[in-house]
Amino acid sequence: MNRKIQFLSGGLLLSWLALALATPAPAADILEHRIDAAIDPATGRIEATDRLALPAGQPRWTFYLDGNLTPEVAAGDATLTPIAREFHLVRWRLERPTTEADPGPVTIAYAGTIRHGLRDLHEGMGRTRQWSVGTISPEGAFLSGQSGWYPTSAAEPAEALQTFRLAVTLPRGWLAVSQGAGPEIAETADGVRVTWHEGHPQDEIHLIAAPFTRYARTTPVAEAQVYLRTPDPALAERYLAATADYLALYDRLIGPYPYAKFALVENFWESGYGMPSFTLLGPQVIRLPFILHTSYPHEILHNWWGNGVYVDYASGNWSEGLTTYLADHLLRERQGQGADYRRDALKSYMDYVDAARDFPIRAFRGRDSTAAQAIGYGKTMMVFHMLRRELGDAAFIAGLRRFYADNRFRVAGFADLRDAFAATSDRDLDGFFRQWTDRPGAPGLALRDVRVSVDGDGYRLRGELRQTQDGAPFALQVPLVIHDAQGRPTERTLAMNGRRAAVDIALASRPVRLAVDPRFDLFRRLVAGEAPITLSALLGADRGLILLPADADPPLAGAYRRLAEAWRRGQPGWQIQADADLEALPRDRPVWLLGWENRFLPEAAGAADIALDRADRRAHLPGGTTSGAGEGLAMTLPDGERTLGWLAGVEDQTIAALARKVPHYGRYGYLVFAAGSAENRLKGQWPAGETALTIWLDGHRPTLAWPPDAPLVAE
Repeated sequence: MNRKIQFLSGGLLLSWLALALATPAPAADILEHRIDAAIDPATGRIEATDRLALPAGQPRWTFYLDGNLTPEVAAGDATLTPIAREFHLVRWRLERPTTEADPGPVTIAYAGTIRHGLRDLHEGMGRTRQWSVGTISPEGAFLSGQSGWYPTSAAEPAEALQTFRLAVTLPRGWLAVSQGAGPEIAETADGVRVTWHEGHPQDEIHLIAAPFTRYARTTPVAEAQVYLRTPDPALAERYLAATADYLALYDRLIGPYPYAKFALVENFWESGYGMPSFTLLGPQVIRLPFILHTSYPHEILHNWWGNGVYVDYASGNWSEGLTTYLADHLLRERQGQGADYRRDALKSYMDYVDAARDFPIRAFRGRDSTAAQAIGYGKTMMVFHMLRRELGDAAFIAGLRRFYADNRFRVAGFADLRDAFAATSDRDLDGFFRQWTDRPGAPGLALRDVRVSVDGDGYRLRGELRQTQDGAPFALQVPLVIHDAQGRPTERTLAMNGRRAAVDIALASRPVRLAVDPRFDLFRRLVAGEAPITLSALLGADRGLILLPADADPPLAGAYRRLAEAWRRGQPGWQIQADADLEALPRDRPVWLLGWENRFLPEAAGAADIALDRADRRAHLPGGTTSGAGEGLAMTLPDGERTLGWLAGVEDQTIAALARKVPHYGRYGYLVFAAGSAENRLKGQWPAGETALTIWLDGHRPTLAWPPDAPLVAE
């Protein structure tokens, strides 16, 4: 099955109004479901009927149903035949008489138990997340479209869109959540009946249920809703307010919000799912204060990208990269930190993606590893940034609006994006999209022979820019920034269509500094000094060594070994050894040093110029900060080209917390966690060094004037 859950100027005003009034043409062959279901959480059982209005002239239909559910035709002239079992699903064929007259709807009745439980998905060193095919349990019901809880079309997404009305009977005190408009709630003799409906074409139908407390607020765009498993009015209020703000932001930027509501729904395990018109987040995640302005807007925006315009997975998942660009990146850009965000995305690609794990973004389907995330989220985000720079903000925003208006509630791919942006910019974008979506890899850049000469009343800056990657050159628009002796910037763009391009720039005042792509506007390989060494350099490596402290006390030694074994799981290139078994640290691979007791720690910390107080178990960090006694630490230890990391604590609970948390902080160089806790108290990056893509042309180094880029959308 190709479908999946999506895992947050005035001159354009007339264009926006035209899109707001436009109604997308209906897709062909829409199925209509009318589902009446009853759920028993205690037994995991579902009993349901689905009245199906199949497209006229379609005598045969193939669908999936969970293998534990037994279907039969309850009404209508049709027969059911099982075809094959595929994973947890059974594929069925429904056949109707082949007559000229429409035989009318067919009702399928089915019942059984759905309780598949939670599984771990390994995503990289120390990183796993839980997921479920589908389950009904006393904690709650999680039934995505992929679970097969209703007759799900076996056709490709473009041929399998559907509308629905869903009524669910539940125990008293429970509520059900689905996409679309609702809930309509009615008390019954046995419990409660909750109804949802959606008249716009959907690619899946989701059903979530639990003993929820519901909160709601009307906003100018749509109703904001919150469903919590434990009542918490203050938490709900924060999410209702954030929902109103982000719905308004994206409604103005892209076009009318496509649903009647957006809801935050608390899951019964840690998750980050984005379904049409709601998001399903874990109980710890929703209580993290930064989630409101990081992951949460990302999930809201998915209702335009992924759940408003559906993804043609056969041609590549564009949705995660575009959502990342207009949510995560945009919010950082509005804080003046867009360049930092882009640098971190390039760093993740460098650290997590090697030749064996690289692939073109057209091959990205979903996040199943850190490498896939670096490509599908990070690289694709950078492609949209480069497109924006080539077209300009006005044409880029117009292209977003055109793409949304043309494809709302349809399945769309990169070709549809290309066509929308080409139409609003009057540009031929075939080459741009072909290069960045079909080709793996990234360009590398190097400066050569940079020199300054007097040229009449001014100056001339000359040199050569080269592409250093293996394989054919990329077509690039390379940003150059030149500063003069007063620190004033001059910006130029160098068109680079081959392996080499000449730099030849006439300037009125003497240049003192030349920087190539200093704001990380290109998707490319970073060079030494452009980004600090971060934990991702170790977490993303496919081979390395984890060194245990032989002198640690038994409880700590056991905790370090459990961490090492957990991190090595799924990482066959990593080895575990005791520090006592080595005479010297290897230089041919990354090394994790574990423990204050590690015999190689003094040497590594000294080379990295990091001051440690081993007696009191404290580390002195940048800016005069000192970690507290007994706090958990994880950091890189810069030592030339060798990649070293160090992790330590004084309690086994602290080490267990570090094992879970550190792999999710790969973009940082150092971390401090409260003793015995998973609470991150301090995080940061070491200063970056000098880079060969920035050249000072004489000894004068003025204070540089260079305001941050204007954000795509202001506050």
